Amino acid sequence: MIHNTNTLKLTKTKIDYHHDHMRLSANALKCKIPVIRWFFCFLLIQPFISFAQSYDGLTPLENHQTNTYYSSGAAKQAEEMAMRCDRVMSFYKSHIGFQPAVTLLVLSESDWNSYTDFPLYGMPHYSNKNTLVVASHDNDFWKSFIPPLDMMPKELTAQITETYSNKNGGLTMRGFFDLLAIHELGHVYHEQGGLTMQRKWMGELFANILLHTYIAEQEPELLPLLTAFPKMVVSTTDKSTLKFTTLNELETNYDIITQQYPNNYGWYQSRWHIAAGDIYDDGGVQTIKNLWNTLKTHEELLDNSSFESVLLNQVHQSVAEVQLKWDD
Repeated sequence: MIHNTNTLKLTKTKIDYHHDHMRLSANALKCKIPVIRWFFCFLLIQPFISFAQSYDGLTPLENHQTNTYYSSGAAKQAEEMAMRCDRVMSFYKSHIGFQPAVTLLVLSESDWNSYTDFPLYGMPHYSNKNTLVVASHDNDFWKSFIPPLDMMPKELTAQITETYSNKNGGLTMRGFFDLLAIHELGHVYHEQGGLTMQRKWMGELFANILLHTYIAEQEPELLPLLTAFPKMVVSTTDKSTLKFTTLNELETNYDIITQQYPNNYGWYQSRWHIAAGDIYDDGGVQTIKNLWNTLKTHEELLDNSSFESVLLNQVHQSVAEVQLKWDD
């Protein structure tokens, strides 16, 4: 995200990748731990532009609050995703009094490049600030995140196996990636709601709080799918190997980290996921209501001391502590 001096709004930073960097090679897909952290950089990318403004090649899904189109063979997945988006928006409309306009595309791999220029099939993202794009089927990108269990502690191996096993006894990351669509929906709330995020890290933390709060309140049985993966990333990362670890370093070197140090950024993003869970546990749904109102009303850019005070006094202590106790 970047700061626009005219509007004092923080928006998502555009990362200009060369075409050959947009693809995961077959070898990269085999490098499990780097790929696990590498994907987090995509959560920052500016909304991708859809190639097609009409969806004549897709099937519309009727009777949903979320305007939904899907590829052939994806009716079941589209129904599930549309229902979840409907529930998320209904839940937050009752709490913050706002509902974004969203079009959901549930795409097969063969349709992907016709409706988005995002390079990797399987990564949830949004385009044109109101179109949420998700994959309809399991794919190599999701499979690349299945961790090398023989390289992890036994306790962690057992947790990952229990959480991400499919009905055939194998591992799948589908559950985690399906929930990441709500994270991307959080960015839609940010963009369309006119929030001033104040800091780049707050833009990501906000989306994670929105995601975690909804799951904890409405679908708590899915919490393990959401939390096990980020905890694994943090617990298997040696902090001494990271070039950047503070929030101030992230703000100053944001483009460098996202473009040149994706493993490092993955550690930041995982910590924000974990922090979002702690924030919900401490303050419940009231916290995101307070955060929404605060980011909506404070349009002026605040210095660190003022921002800490606003978070502490107007939002919740647990949110302020993300900045105050990050290095503890």
